[in-house]
Amino acid sequence: MWVEPAWGTAQDGRPVARWVLDDGTVQVGLVEHGARVQSVLAPDRDGTRADVALGFAQLAPYEGKGRSFGATVGRFANRIARGEFTLDGRTYAVPPTDRGNAIHGGPRPFSQALWTSQEVAGARGVRFSLLSPDGDNGFPGALSVHVEYVLDGGVLSVQTSATTDAPTVLNLTNHAYWNLAGDGSGTVDGHLLQVDSAAFLVVDEVGVPTGEVRPVDGTPFDLREAVPVGRRLAEGERAGDEQLARGSGFDHCFVLADVPGGEREPSRAARVEEPSSGRVLEVWTDQPGVQVFTAGTLGGTLVGKAGAAYGPRAGLALEAQAFPDAPHHPAFPTTVLREGERFRSLTRFRFGTA
Repeated sequence: MWVEPAWGTAQDGRPVARWVLDDGTVQVGLVEHGARVQSVLAPDRDGTRADVALGFAQLAPYEGKGRSFGATVGRFANRIARGEFTLDGRTYAVPPTDRGNAIHGGPRPFSQALWTSQEVAGARGVRFSLLSPDGDNGFPGALSVHVEYVLDGGVLSVQTSATTDAPTVLNLTNHAYWNLAGDGSGTVDGHLLQVDSAAFLVVDEVGVPTGEVRPVDGTPFDLREAVPVGRRLAEGERAGDEQLARGSGFDHCFVLADVPGGEREPSRAARVEEPSSGRVLEVWTDQPGVQVFTAGTLGGTLVGKAGAAYGPRAGLALEAQAFPDAPHHPAFPTTVLREGERFRSLTRFRFGTA
């Protein structure tokens, strides 16, 4: 493990460090800006490593349109309808940033913050820390957040914790985009995707959950057996599936459990295999949902580390998280965090070969 203390310079002039973890099998680059995954070098079936995480070689794109790539997003990942919610009888407003809704925490999200970092004692890991003040983007309560990345045996574990001094709502996730053929290699259409879920959250025309939890049976969302991403999306388009049209592909939360995160042992949420290289990624989590996003809205304006523009389906995001817009749906697992409580979540990214 080593650190580049001045990998980049933030817009306010502060140096931004990059940490590198290497367990002899997988190598992971982590950046203080956004507490983000900047690179992941994983071996194919012949042992040749390639960078399978989309991202950038410089800091500037992360401070602009590439803000979510690999980042810790919050305070509230995904969407809050109309950018407002009511908690204990008081209404709070988060500035809308996506079609009239707040997404990933508002206009100054955690993905744009410069976190502090330190080595995790006794492990191959890094701990990132951030203090979000009361009123940050409209959210109540001063929030102390920590994200630990630990790499061991080809498994990248992401342990997140948070405490608040006043009641608030919280939904944190990592927003890495994966392409197991390697960054800049084209689309993920040939990736075999399996999601261990029997239901998903139906969304309205602007991507916000309606409250309906729909079984995947008989729909393009039945991913309980592995299927090529491109083939399933094409099948859904031919069938005129309204939900796929609304998400420009998959941009939906799949249901894993009916309890808040941290209240169960991690279980497998998804498995992805790239047949040509043999690379496999499994996502294990204790969170109640996983947002599957096939990046249909990437428009080719961002150029990644390999020099290739990121167009639709250049990567696949598997975001372990609470349910989107949970503050408006009492039947969803709660996202309320109160003083004296500690939010905890654990997600593991397991890299291997087939």
